[in-house]
Amino acid sequence: MQHPLPRTGPRPDPLRDRWAPAMRLALAEAELALPSGDVPVGAVVLDRDGTVVGRGHNEREAVGDPTAHAEVLAVREAARSVGEWRLSGCTLVVTLEPCTMCAGAIVLSRLDRVVYGAWDDKAGAAGSLWDVIRDRRLNHRPEVVPGVLAQDCAATLTAFFDTQRAGVPPTGPDHPTKAV
Repeated sequence: MQHPLPRTGPRPDPLRDRWAPAMRLALAEAELALPSGDVPVGAVVLDRDGTVVGRGHNEREAVGDPTAHAEVLAVREAARSVGEWRLSGCTLVVTLEPCTMCAGAIVLSRLDRVVYGAWDDKAGAAGSLWDVIRDRRLNHRPEVVPGVLAQDCAATLTAFFDTQRAGVPPTGPDHPTKAV
């Protein structure tokens, strides 16, 4: 039997839809990585009330620090903001599935939840390649909500890497476009 009313759009997803506004903030944060040539990954940390207490975007190229991933920077800022390293009650929202380093930082900071957009089949540690965040051997296992605005997050990364492969230099105030 056919449903009497045709569906005109995507079905509501109560698990993921509630995180879409925060993911849009993380996507805006990711854009800030582009001028320095960093991979556009952005993250925000929300407190229990949904207030942003930490932000970060990849800055490895900008500052020459291999640990300057969006998640680590957002967690550091959140810890400063709340006044302690335990981020119980907080949620990390990030545009790309965290790597093993970031997954470790998430677990150790006692975040309640990590919400991510695009899956990372090459380095993901929240369900794709590894599942460090939910490893039963650890003493803290945050909830994981994958796939929030996944297509938008993946499109941002795909556009960046397509541009990199084409040899187009980064643009922005610190990196003016050079004539080739």
